[in-house]
Amino acid sequence: MTDEPTREHAAAHRTKSAPSGWWLVVRETAIILVSAIVLSLVVKTYLAQAFYIPSGSMEQTLEIGDRVMVTKLAPGPLQVHRGDIVVFKDPGGWLPPPPPPSGSAPVRTVRTLLTYIGLLPQDSGEHLIKRVIGVGGDHVTCCDDRGRLTVNGTAIDEPYLAAGDVPSEIQFDVTVPQGYLWVMGDNRQNSEDSRYHQGNPGGGAVPMSDVVGVAFVTLWPLDRVRLLRNPGPTFADVPSPTGP
Repeated sequence: MTDEPTREHAAAHRTKSAPSGWWLVVRETAIILVSAIVLSLVVKTYLAQAFYIPSGSMEQTLEIGDRVMVTKLAPGPLQVHRGDIVVFKDPGGWLPPPPPPSGSAPVRTVRTLLTYIGLLPQDSGEHLIKRVIGVGGDHVTCCDDRGRLTVNGTAIDEPYLAAGDVPSEIQFDVTVPQGYLWVMGDNRQNSEDSRYHQGNPGGGAVPMSDVVGVAFVTLWPLDRVRLLRNPGPTFADVPSPTGP
């Protein structure tokens, strides 16, 4: 007789102590969301980041509205090579002032937060995307007697150029400083790239320190999902730079 109240008391105590079903759902959901946010932030900071393409300077390789994924392992553990497509911060004076932010204040706040943690692609308000034509020490010129660019004295055929484009309508003869990149858009007649900033520090070349990473895949729209491969044969015969 004396054991029965004790068992009832213990059962009642367990009932009061055990979390209710709804609280378990909330707790598990919160754990999943926090884990996803932390993982996304780590990936965006150290490994990869998505970017939105706002202009036609890389057509037809990249179209307006495309979303691309950029690896942040290059530059870093991996090297940046001629032919790579790189995203870089505006070195100064390449982009016009950004337009006023659109949407209500709460919408802008949420958009900024989701972009910061990597759940939305970074727009290109302060970033550009171009193809690497020359790396530090390279001598890049336009053009040979057939209208082709030359790198270290070797003419290159560029299969990625937009249909009907010529390699360059602007003559130039530059040696890329060490630690810099000479970059050009695939849509050459619609790309204000290194050629247009030769009066800037670096002679139009982009400091490697401004490079966010190398684009390696188009994520969106679905009918344009594909790998962005380096056109290795284009630069295969280019010799290493000579001189200091």
